[in-house]
Amino acid sequence: MRVLVISDYRSFHTVRPEAEIFIGLAKKGIHVTIMTYSESEYAKRFEAAGIEVIDFHPEKKFDSGEISFIKKYLIEKQIDVIHLFNSKAIINGIQAAKNLKTKIILYRGYTGNIHWYDPSMYLKYLHPAVDAIQCNSIGVANLFTKQLFFKKEKAFAINKGHKSDWYRDVEAIDLRKEFNLPQDSLVLINVANNRKMKGIPFLLKAIASIDKSIPVHLILVGRDMDTPENLEILRNANMESRVHFTGFRSDALSLVASADAFVLSSITGESITKAVIEAMSLEIPPIITDIPGNVELVEDGKSGIVVKSKNAHSLKEGILKFNSLTESQRKSMAKEARKRIDTVLNTENTVTKVLEMYNQVLNK
Repeated sequence: MRVLVISDYRSFHTVRPEAEIFIGLAKKGIHVTIMTYSESEYAKRFEAAGIEVIDFHPEKKFDSGEISFIKKYLIEKQIDVIHLFNSKAIINGIQAAKNLKTKIILYRGYTGNIHWYDPSMYLKYLHPAVDAIQCNSIGVANLFTKQLFFKKEKAFAINKGHKSDWYRDVEAIDLRKEFNLPQDSLVLINVANNRKMKGIPFLLKAIASIDKSIPVHLILVGRDMDTPENLEILRNANMESRVHFTGFRSDALSLVASADAFVLSSITGESITKAVIEAMSLEIPPIITDIPGNVELVEDGKSGIVVKSKNAHSLKEGILKFNSLTESQRKSMAKEARKRIDTVLNTENTVTKVLEMYNQVLNK
């Protein structure tokens, strides 16, 4: 089996779960070629694993020269499967592979913005030449199966797996010391860039509504969190001292490693949030909203706590529920969170499922 992958592997930590899929496939004897930027750190890792790396990545959509370059390679190397991971790769890759024997597989990592009545979707995910879509969660797969004219067997729910060992060397930064917090306080953390889909106002309202007698502190890591609207929520409740805005931190994982729990307040649009997987890998239990995709991460009450989305009261109750756990119960939940990654959401499972998808598509 000969597989061509087109993706951008320049951001090491961001792309690691994806990149490790193809290293795993190469170890299983699959002939993998990857078109990406040669300066990426993963290019060297690919080559060390016996994967051919071609210094190429599409820079424009519908670029005739780039399409011809991909098509020539598909024909000359008799590629069985082309696996495409971003918009430029998808649009140019489909144009290069259509009408060839090469099977076309796309990746979709988040829910939302897929509609059968949107003409642009027929240039990408709903293009008739597409043979399969690797969906990063059941929630994403369900999004496709609900579309008119979409063949349900094209959607494969295969998440990007992780290994908790990747985070073994993360050194925790003492949040209580860093932010001068009481030793008996419950310290929560959220890592994200402030976008509407992250539901930060719901989280702030939840924190602000917790009785002052309960020492709860929230660390918000990421860009643009301290907007006037967010600050006003805290100011109106006289709870500014409970929330600590750090801005972007390159050592975000070290902060996460010292928290009592990771709180995800997202309201829509995500699949399986990498920041939550990282927290679980660090044995930091999550409190998450029940949006499609993310809800698959956690066994409620065992490896974390699941609350209703777009609901500050439900978030508050989830936080208070966690706060009421004994130290032993928290430790058990933390260990179950990491176990969930190691047994269900791990890289080995992903590699096996991707190979099964390839075989299924090729045997149609």
